[in-house]
Amino acid sequence: MIREDYLGESGVQYIFEYEDCDDFSILPYDKCKQIRGVCFYNSKIVMGLNGVKGTWGFIGGSIEKGENFDQTFRREIKEESNMEVLFWKPIGYQKVIDTRDDSYIYQLRVVAKVRPYGKFTEDPAKSITEIKVIDPTFYKQYFDWGKIGDRIIERALELKIQT
Repeated sequence: MIREDYLGESGVQYIFEYEDCDDFSILPYDKCKQIRGVCFYNSKIVMGLNGVKGTWGFIGGSIEKGENFDQTFRREIKEESNMEVLFWKPIGYQKVIDTRDDSYIYQLRVVAKVRPYGKFTEDPAKSITEIKVIDPTFYKQYFDWGKIGDRIIERALELKIQT
């Protein structure tokens, strides 16, 4: 497990605990709130620019009521990048603990192979305003999520090679 402290935008202190896993069924569904992917198109990864925050990151989003993880991930990737998910598999999960009351949620992380339906024009939710496809060795030019981010990229590259 990798553990890191994180100060949220609202000033709330969180604890992130990251674990590798191969199967999300070990987690309680009702605590799983988000799924994001290291999406490979050819040998490069797809990054999304959050236009509101002005930050780059992996694409994905919130699990909506009635959706399973596969439905959420495929919907979010199409909305945020106009790409089709050819296949995906778990990398791991991040337990996000709110230090005010010790409540927690899980954020799921996956590796995926994708291909464009066509040109990206607009995210319906307007959260992603631009996408880029980059060499994974340069991801820290776009974001730095510390040891957890390093492990997510490392594991995505390991699993991509195996497929």
